[in-house]
Amino acid sequence: MASPFTPAPGSDTLPACEALHSTGAFLGQPVTPIVSALAAAALFGAAIPLCKPLLTELAPTTLAGLLYLGAAAALAPMALREGFPSFAGRGVNLARLAGVVVFGGALAPVLLLAALGRAPAGSVALWLNLEVVATALLARAFFREHLAAPGALAILLVCAASTLLALPTHAGGAPASALLLVAAACLCWALDNNWTSRIDAFTPAQSSFAKGLVAGSVNLALGLAGGGSLTPANAGLALGLGAVCYGLSLALLVSAAQQLGAARSQLAFATASLWGVALAWLLLGEPVLPLQIAAGALMALALVLLGREGHGHWHQHQALTHRHAHRHDDDHHTHPHPEGLPEHSHSHEHHHAAQAHAHPHRPDLHHRHPHDGGRRR
Repeated sequence: MASPFTPAPGSDTLPACEALHSTGAFLGQPVTPIVSALAAAALFGAAIPLCKPLLTELAPTTLAGLLYLGAAAALAPMALREGFPSFAGRGVNLARLAGVVVFGGALAPVLLLAALGRAPAGSVALWLNLEVVATALLARAFFREHLAAPGALAILLVCAASTLLALPTHAGGAPASALLLVAAACLCWALDNNWTSRIDAFTPAQSSFAKGLVAGSVNLALGLAGGGSLTPANAGLALGLGAVCYGLSLALLVSAAQQLGAARSQLAFATASLWGVALAWLLLGEPVLPLQIAAGALMALALVLLGREGHGHWHQHQALTHRHAHRHDDDHHTHPHPEGLPEHSHSHEHHHAAQAHAHPHRPDLHHRHPHDGGRRR
């Protein structure tokens, strides 16, 4: 229903009492989507220096398979508990999921680990900022996400920070081939990010489980077929890292992307490189460089701008039936429950009636409406 404070159609002015409110959920507990993306970044960034020693014993394909199988194992109980998704009339979700599995689950981690075997962990962690740029460009150019001025400025700041971090003096003597491998991995993950933010048949745990199980199994089989060998010690460590640094990180990031949109969630996720560099300093003894600190300050400023971004106007929602993780405190999920409204995040197929209203919003699953001449963003 429209708010009693709703302005007239076409107005861009929103009442001060309608504060921006966006909550995500993970493991049944509410968290803001930016915090979800930051937590995902910390876990993923830690994987870079922690995986470096394992590459002396395992091939990139084998290690990538174990990491994603560990992620799938960690998410299996949650994914199965949320029930089997329905694809009736929504075959596009299967196509998006296939792209996520191939590009984000199978190709990207192998490319990243191949680069990590050729370059210092700190350099690889810093180059991961290319994922932010690629995701934002794809989201704007091909997936038509709307970006207000603060969001666009935040992207420019992250690009500036990435430029500082990519200066030749900070490459640590790494070969150009390593940078190209990271760039290819980031392009694959950029496609993954944009597709996953639009899947509305799976919950974050389910999409991450499918991604880890299928891509991990294929990569592990390829690695073993290529002559790779495993020991209980290195296999167990790789599976454990995958469960924590990939499993939890994937679910948190998808949850954030579905509420913030791909470009905005990736701005927060860009801090993964800083977590990776910090651990490279502490665990691997790599040097602290002044421009790394300057780049970190630019990224922090970008996150402040992202948090202050506001976008709201009169918009029309078409009738829609879909399935995703949701709560009932966002004015969009007003459907009844026989047992009463649950207070935690939950997932099931539900219907949205057509409505028109105005409120602050982001390009989440419910706000892919047109901007600027009717183009869908």
